[in-house]
Amino acid sequence: MSLVEYTRDSGLAQITLNHPPANCYSYAMMKELDAAVLEARFDAEVHAVVLRSAGEKFFCAGADIAMLEKADPYFKYNFCLHANETLCRVEQTPKLFIAEIEGHCVGGGLEIALAMDVRVARRGSGKCGLPEVKLGVLPGTGGTQRLVRTLGKTRAIELMATGETFDFERAFELGIVNQLWDADSSAAFHTRVLEYARGFIPPGGAARAVGFIKRACQTGAEIGLHEGLALERELQQRLFESEDAREGLTAYVSKRSPKFIGR
Repeated sequence: MSLVEYTRDSGLAQITLNHPPANCYSYAMMKELDAAVLEARFDAEVHAVVLRSAGEKFFCAGADIAMLEKADPYFKYNFCLHANETLCRVEQTPKLFIAEIEGHCVGGGLEIALAMDVRVARRGSGKCGLPEVKLGVLPGTGGTQRLVRTLGKTRAIELMATGETFDFERAFELGIVNQLWDADSSAAFHTRVLEYARGFIPPGGAARAVGFIKRACQTGAEIGLHEGLALERELQQRLFESEDAREGLTAYVSKRSPKFIGR
């Protein structure tokens, strides 16, 4: 059985974590997630990606602690390095990645979610947080860096230093979760997430522009303003040369809805 399942339909890819009961990730599971991310990156027919769990109780509870307890420090370092590389590949892929969060999303699970571009959670389905300090370690899959960039230093340090876990309502208030939805069932929540994701892809969504917005923000946030503006101009010029930009401008002038193709 695959630990990570990858499917594609009508321009939208789905990556499903499938390691019950809690989707705790091992090196083997992270390798499969890495492969799925690269599959989506290289597939020209994929315009956006939804990352979800096969179960309802856990989105992901983080790294497999039993595995780490037995591993030597050399393996642990490289395990963290590979996980960092995998999540950086998500951020550097110019396609929108949406985390469909249902069930507890804690530790490394929240670190995975923080690397996604948009996070959508089902109200009342679980808790989230970075409690690694209670194990005598820090969030080592990007948590210290991405939570700071999401919340600012003082709030992020407090949450990680206390190891507090909290419900998705507070996560939404803090800005960790972008969308918080009620749903009568897991299936209803998943259907709504897919509908939301399809709003970013052709024919109604300009997926190429969305991908370039992501790239401009991800890279621009780490460099100086003038360099960021230069990157923005270059990406804009590439869009001006695209079929979708021509369609978007023509549709606007013609007072009709555009039909994008992702090129």
